[in-house]
Amino acid sequence: MNEFEGKTAVITGAASGIGYALAEKFAQEKMNIVLADIEQEALDRAVKKISDHGVEVSGLKIDVMDKDAVSYLAEESIKDFGNIHILCNNAGVASTVRGDGIWDLDASDWEWVLGVNFYGTLYGIESFVPHMIKHKEEGHILNTISLAGILPGEAIYGVSKHAALALSESLWQGLKKAKSKIGASVLCPGFVATNIIESDRNRPDHLPAKNKANFMLKKLAATVLKRGKEPNEIADVTLDAIRENKFYILPHTNYDEMIKERYNRILARTEPQEADMQEVLLGTLMSDKGEW
Repeated sequence: MNEFEGKTAVITGAASGIGYALAEKFAQEKMNIVLADIEQEALDRAVKKISDHGVEVSGLKIDVMDKDAVSYLAEESIKDFGNIHILCNNAGVASTVRGDGIWDLDASDWEWVLGVNFYGTLYGIESFVPHMIKHKEEGHILNTISLAGILPGEAIYGVSKHAALALSESLWQGLKKAKSKIGASVLCPGFVATNIIESDRNRPDHLPAKNKANFMLKKLAATVLKRGKEPNEIADVTLDAIRENKFYILPHTNYDEMIKERYNRILARTEPQEADMQEVLLGTLMSDKGEW
């Protein structure tokens, strides 16, 4: 997809972080923008700031865990702007709740994280893709995954992102078989300076955490995220990838060796790398590389 001006982009999780940076980047390309987010105040601020770019903007408070809400987002976006050309399934959450093992986590933890990270992406695909194929114009689906969807699975977040990556690969296959003009990409960054570690602020009341959050893990993650790439850097790389119709978008090249090791281990039919997020975070803090 090369022509952006006058087209329409819909972005979930758009009030901050990568979602907002994408909205700003598309606005600079003179696209109409639909911002969706679960936080009303942040959404209102984002709509105002994006409208300063002189483009048409709307904002909708949406919980992507709710299939009907995502369907409503599609209906309202099409009603307001006509054809939708770019869909960014970007909303995501991370949980620092930990048990003794993956078997020890509560059903509410699984329902929340998978509900946003996997089902939110699935509902976006189901609600928008038939429309995007039908109008027969060029378009693109961007699913924000994470390197956690490529590296060894660790806790619920990793499981949800591996599932979302497999879903996205199936989407790409389906679009090819349908001979559509819709491209697809997965955005798989490493650490980015966002507030995802504070996801618990939006955790639904009906899915309370029954295990305690790992305070040290959360503190380390918050510190490392501050050192991460800026969201606008990620948005720049992403726009270029959409132009070039690249599927895998990996902005953090310093993880390439870890990715190679994963697939070497698979082909060697041995065991996976050990995945200890606390050790990864400590190692990142001690690293002198500035691009984590």
